[in-house]
Amino acid sequence: MAGTIAKSLYVRQMTLGPMKNFVYLVGPADGDEVAVVDPAWDVQAIRKAAEEDGKRIVAALVSHHHFDHINGLAPLLAELDVPLYAQKAEVDFAEALKPFAGAVRPVGPGEVIHVGKLPITCIHTPGHTPGSQCLLCGGALVSGDTVFVNACGRCDLSGGNAEQMFDSLHRVLGGLPGNTVLYPGHDYGDVQVSSLERERKQNPYFQLTALPDFVRHRMRPRT
Repeated sequence: MAGTIAKSLYVRQMTLGPMKNFVYLVGPADGDEVAVVDPAWDVQAIRKAAEEDGKRIVAALVSHHHFDHINGLAPLLAELDVPLYAQKAEVDFAEALKPFAGAVRPVGPGEVIHVGKLPITCIHTPGHTPGSQCLLCGGALVSGDTVFVNACGRCDLSGGNAEQMFDSLHRVLGGLPGNTVLYPGHDYGDVQVSSLERERKQNPYFQLTALPDFVRHRMRPRT
């Protein structure tokens, strides 16, 4: 693992579903409360993992609304009475989140929520979708589909915007320390956990520092 995670942080990374999604449990290391990030594919496996570690799920957070990241919300919220945190821009945009309106707690850019004693900063990183967010907690960044190992999220889907993605990578995330540990939204790379320093050195989308070059490369036809 590259970088350093605070000893006060608990993270459990699970690979679930046919698209190699990462689902996370995050919380304070010395408490029993955790949040589940991007609950999808196998809610029983997620709950079992929490129980194995002596944790209880007290909140759900979503990085964005795409099906492969939220298809476990319905069974999870049917079983657990917990709040669901999503960026307000995503709540306003995404029809897929409307069935969960009773549980949704919209957050703004930079808003901090607490899971036990752990503060989680909700960083608005549009580009993949209008309300995509990364979650900063204890020296770790859960990045959804904004940053992958050696890649970044697509910008050609509904609500995607390559110029916003450029800004999210280079300005919004640019101020974070290089030793921030990176937990991506999919198991697409040569490692499952990276760091911002590693990605800045070898991720081609961080290497593209001119906006026209970034947009041209990100929006090139998929083969």
